[in-house]
Amino acid sequence: MTRMCWIYFLRFKSEVTEVFWKFKALVENQSGCRIQMLRSVNGTEYTSDRFEKFCENAGIEHQLTVPYTPQQNGVSERKNRSIMEMSRCLFYEKGL
Repeated sequence: MTRMCWIYFLRFKSEVTEVFWKFKALVENQSGCRIQMLRSVNGTEYTSDRFEKFCENAGIEHQLTVPYTPQQNGVSERKNRSIMEMSRCLFYEKGL
């Protein structure tokens, strides 16, 4: 398990499957290790048949968190908070 963070800016939620497919290839090529498990929230972008089929075909166990329980995904919740705090500082510094 790694705590590294990659950020992708998406215009539409429907882009998640393609972006995750590219991310998976990048990570597996760079590390030589296979993604075995993915934990995500219950957003429609992660529960679509297309995304579920992709995970199944890739041999990735897809775990969904229980709705309204951010405690189950504490690492990513904290990472999101840190990123938002850094973003606000940068916006403030630039006068935006």
